[in-house]
Amino acid sequence: MPPKAANRRPTSWELRLRRFGHVEPPRTSTRDRLAVPFPEPGSRAWRTLGLSPAVAGRLARWSEWGGPLLVALLAGLTRFWRLGSPRAVVFDETYYAKDAWSLLRLGYEGTWPDREIADPQILADPQVIPLSGTGSFVAHPPMGKWVIALGEWMFGLNPFGWRFMTAVLGTLSVLMLCRTGRRLFRSTALGCLAGTLMALDGLHYVMSRTALLDLIVMFFVLAAFGCLLIDRDQARARLAAALPVDGDGHTRPNHVTGDRAGTGARPWRLAAGFFLGLAAATKWNGLYFLALFLVLTVLWDAGARRVAGAHHPYRAVLRRDLGWSVLSLVPVTVLTYLATWTGWFLSDNGYGRQWADGRGGTWSWIPAPLRSLWHYEYGVYQFNVGLHTPHTYESNPWSWPVLGRPVLFHYHSPEPGKGGCHTTADCSQVILALGTPLLWWSACCALVYLLYRWALRRDWRAGAILCAVAAGYLPWFLYQDRTIFSFYAVVFVPYLSLAVTMMLAASLGPPGATEKRRTRGAVAAGALVLLIAWNFIYFFPIYTGQTIPYADWRARLWLDTWI
Repeated sequence: MPPKAANRRPTSWELRLRRFGHVEPPRTSTRDRLAVPFPEPGSRAWRTLGLSPAVAGRLARWSEWGGPLLVALLAGLTRFWRLGSPRAVVFDETYYAKDAWSLLRLGYEGTWPDREIADPQILADPQVIPLSGTGSFVAHPPMGKWVIALGEWMFGLNPFGWRFMTAVLGTLSVLMLCRTGRRLFRSTALGCLAGTLMALDGLHYVMSRTALLDLIVMFFVLAAFGCLLIDRDQARARLAAALPVDGDGHTRPNHVTGDRAGTGARPWRLAAGFFLGLAAATKWNGLYFLALFLVLTVLWDAGARRVAGAHHPYRAVLRRDLGWSVLSLVPVTVLTYLATWTGWFLSDNGYGRQWADGRGGTWSWIPAPLRSLWHYEYGVYQFNVGLHTPHTYESNPWSWPVLGRPVLFHYHSPEPGKGGCHTTADCSQVILALGTPLLWWSACCALVYLLYRWALRRDWRAGAILCAVAAGYLPWFLYQDRTIFSFYAVVFVPYLSLAVTMMLAASLGPPGATEKRRTRGAVAAGALVLLIAWNFIYFFPIYTGQTIPYADWRARLWLDTWI
């Protein structure tokens, strides 16, 4: 507290009120409301181990990065364990692993024989790669396949090579979520808890070990979300610094500052636009995050200006922030998206590359390569929205949060005594894209709690998490007639983990709760986390394709719809 405020003598009226139990509420500076400081890391746990205060303080500060790195290390060890097993083309790896190799060799997606021919040749010894230079029509943009191609460039066209980069991104996403949760909740422990929960999610785990695109979308979107959180903190700090200081050393709301002050350069918002462009260039559902995150940033800016004292916060945002928000996100996203098509632009044989060459018409002033890309992308859109081919494991998005219909990625039944089957009964080798049930079912309750926190308590953290979940989940209801799968939900797994973390933090009680109340809440929260960990371990054999007795596989089918 500034000296003037600390030395101020209470008035006789204040002294009289104190006799009746009245305590003057602490004065909260507007600067602290705008830029909530991170609490000093606690060192009591380290001192109880007999360490000196100086050493305990250093270790406490180290934990801000050491804790997230440790969680990410444990996540990485599990994700890279036997990554090349099974030595098979798992589910849609048959498309993306081969397209990635084609991008690496040709710069665009070439043509392969049918999977029944090509996949055995790729896995054979000696290997045969039956790739043709004729351009092939593909249903998704190239960025995610370029990411997969990086692993193939390092390790070759084999299961370990095409799964390597998704395992890397899956591990890094756990680290990012720990740091994102720390910034969101102003707590390293809660950030590490969120990262741990995601590391223990079965769907995230399976997708981290499979060369599909959805986890790559999740990684880029999470990076954008983290960038926007940093941008929010920095913009609010600049507004806080612009506020006048009163005689007691406190900052108070000021309508001139709130309405007119600028927030300076915002490079993290540009970075968010870059990552959103990479997400959209992996799968188009990344565009929904661009739309909702743009709305989210406008609401954040309006909230900051309201706290700063603006009389008309939305008018101030329209005048001072909205233009730069749009320019930071939308054009950067579009340019990033186009840049990922560089290999196709530089080719002569990419699918549809020459479509606009020599064509006239109303739009002839647009360069032919861009018109060719627009025509190609329009065809891709028509294909995607018109995909109604029935599939055994398709599911309606209504069932995703409760894990109504997971996707069987791989199934093999080794004969008794062979292929790791050490019993006389039948065995199963399974990879099931199933979220950890207790985590997902807890997340359903957590989302209800967050709706309460956002709607009735105006908690911006709950609103941010719900916005990200909505961007990843709700758009699929527009395509309920299309063939869609529950593993698409991996894109909002980070925010389910944040939601459960926020619910568990609330179980400890409000500020000022008794020690008994906090102990009960900590025991309940710890018990749930341990049950989630046990649940992950129990299903671990069917996440990794281990050979287990058929009876054990059947015992893990808790719902009839899981087979």
